[in-house]
Amino acid sequence: MKKIPKRRENNRIFQRFLNYIEKIGNSLPHPITLFALFAFAVVILSSICAFLDVSAAGETINPSTMELEKQVVSAVSLLTREGLSYMLTSAVSNFTSFAPLGVVLVTMLGVGFAEGSGYLSALIRRAILSTPRGIVTPMLVFLGVMSNIASDVGYVVLIPIGAVIFKAYGRHPIAGLAAAFAGVSGGFSANLLIGTIDPMLAGISTEASHLVNPFYTVQATDNWFFMIVSTFLIVAIGTFVTDRIVEPRLAAPDKIEPDSISREMGDLERKALRWANWTLLAILLFIAACCIPANSFLRNPQTGSLTENAPLINGLIPLIAIIFLVPSIVFGLVTRKYKGEKDVCSQMSENMSAMGSYIALSFFAAQFINYFSYTKLGTILALKGAEWLGSVAMPGPVLMVLFILFSALINLVMGSASAKWTILAPVFVPMFMLLGYSPQLTQVAYRIGDSCTNLITPLMAYFSMIVVFAKKYDNSSGIGTIISTMIPYCLFFLLGWSALLILWMLLGLPLGPGAGLLL
Repeated sequence: MKKIPKRRENNRIFQRFLNYIEKIGNSLPHPITLFALFAFAVVILSSICAFLDVSAAGETINPSTMELEKQVVSAVSLLTREGLSYMLTSAVSNFTSFAPLGVVLVTMLGVGFAEGSGYLSALIRRAILSTPRGIVTPMLVFLGVMSNIASDVGYVVLIPIGAVIFKAYGRHPIAGLAAAFAGVSGGFSANLLIGTIDPMLAGISTEASHLVNPFYTVQATDNWFFMIVSTFLIVAIGTFVTDRIVEPRLAAPDKIEPDSISREMGDLERKALRWANWTLLAILLFIAACCIPANSFLRNPQTGSLTENAPLINGLIPLIAIIFLVPSIVFGLVTRKYKGEKDVCSQMSENMSAMGSYIALSFFAAQFINYFSYTKLGTILALKGAEWLGSVAMPGPVLMVLFILFSALINLVMGSASAKWTILAPVFVPMFMLLGYSPQLTQVAYRIGDSCTNLITPLMAYFSMIVVFAKKYDNSSGIGTIISTMIPYCLFFLLGWSALLILWMLLGLPLGPGAGLLL
């Protein structure tokens, strides 16, 4: 097959820098080991800080009175009789009460079926293959963003299809790959729907907020409004960068035969997709109908609200699971992927087994967070950090932009979004809470920074796979090729998304249902 030439300049300094970052990232231990080491470090650090009588003064909420009081918080050692007893007796409860664990597992019961049955893959392919030429770029970026509701399916399905589609239209396939990659990975925190990452981050934010207010709760929907608007922003920026910056740098390829993509979906799969979509529509209409009555069981029984402490919001996780579960089972039955209830149950077991590494990670992450709370180290850091930030008298938008940049840099040397948030949340959530900013605002700032640099970090789990896809069209493609192609997306996403957050704060808009910017 004739390879497609590209016009590019080799930047040896940049390549050496990327190799250095890759070397550092590869030298990091497994995340499970990393959190075990973090927990051990907290044990040692707590003992040292307690010995040195490290403390901080500031205003925190007194759990007994629920009033803001000025307190002096001192470090508590875990290497005492009481501390050792705490670690031993609380290990199980720390794990079972870890907020993200249950919601993620329940969500994956349904989302796993969407992936396992092939329903979501078929849905994405059907949408992209029926897209008119004129809107192929924005639709590709949009579907990349939307694919994040099902975790990694966009990486595996949409990115290679994006390259094929672009080449079929006589456009450079690597530009199509880049557009899909930008939507899937760069737009990871944008979506029109609630995905698996939302309850996961919300659970961690809730745990972190308890360092200041033990009764504070962050819902999975608390960034929803901002994420909806972000979806259209990412699509617009992704389209502009693809059409005006990335693709013009690439030589025009020869067209391939149109039938190269026509075989992507057979008659049986189309039939299954129709039945599954009708099932999905029926479920959504049923839920909507249940919301209409004033005395609906989905409304708050006292206020009648659908958002404020309502079963609809509080029960959103099982609803999401059902929304994915039922149409996916229908799709699997029609395609004969599932021949009966035994196959369905086997798929459910596979969904849970795929979460084994996350469950193991959650155990050590839960210990780390709880040790951080018990030792008061998080509170002390928050109080001292808040004192310093308050003294520099920077406006709120400036603080959030600085935190966005910090999160973006951290993402270059550490992978998992939830793992990084598990580390950063106990420090920054209470810190900003003491300055009057809501955990929801801190969380959204983190998500912006974390998403934007997904595109240029070789440590991202699927980065090597993207390089392999690119080599199909250019044998000389490597990490540097992908990085240089994705840097424009990264920079424009950072600028545009940060500007959106600044505008949002200036207008005082809610980040989600009942989720404000300030406490």
